[in-house]
Amino acid sequence: METRPPKILLTGPPGCGKTTLIRKIVQLLEVPARGFYTEEVRGAGGRRTGFDVITLDGRRGRLSEAGFPGPRVGRYGVDLQFLENVALSRIEPAPGILIVIDEIGKMECFSRRFVETVGNVLAGSSAVLGTVARGGSPFIREVRKREDVTVVEVTVGNRDDLVEEVIDKLRIENLNCGHGSESSILNP
Repeated sequence: METRPPKILLTGPPGCGKTTLIRKIVQLLEVPARGFYTEEVRGAGGRRTGFDVITLDGRRGRLSEAGFPGPRVGRYGVDLQFLENVALSRIEPAPGILIVIDEIGKMECFSRRFVETVGNVLAGSSAVLGTVARGGSPFIREVRKREDVTVVEVTVGNRDDLVEEVIDKLRIENLNCGHGSESSILNP
């Protein structure tokens, strides 16, 4: 019987620790990993002004910014240029590679290329660790309902306990066969 690589997507309310959990897991797994995560951008006074996309190999670009022209999510205008031109190339499926996608959310889904690429990755031969919004577009709902995806609810109360649980789900032969990793940014 063929072993299918795990596809684990974390979900939960904003600020519950999904991205931090992903970074810890990738660091502890020590497997070849490619992909990206998102990070809040804070301005003067600590107020959130937008979000950046950061690839596991260290490239950073703006995803959204308050007042930016373009598709909108709340007060944020979305800029898909970096996501489409840099980050998407980091999530091409490959056997033995963990693909990290943080996040499958409303902002990212403005990009048809993102939606198509994520669909291909989820159908592909790579293990996937990512985050997914709780609601949103039909694509987000479709991803959450996929039979080959395990959706894990993250809360402030369970996030520390989930590290080992998710690592156990990801530890399969095809993840332990590679050497080296593009995830050096997660291993300070």
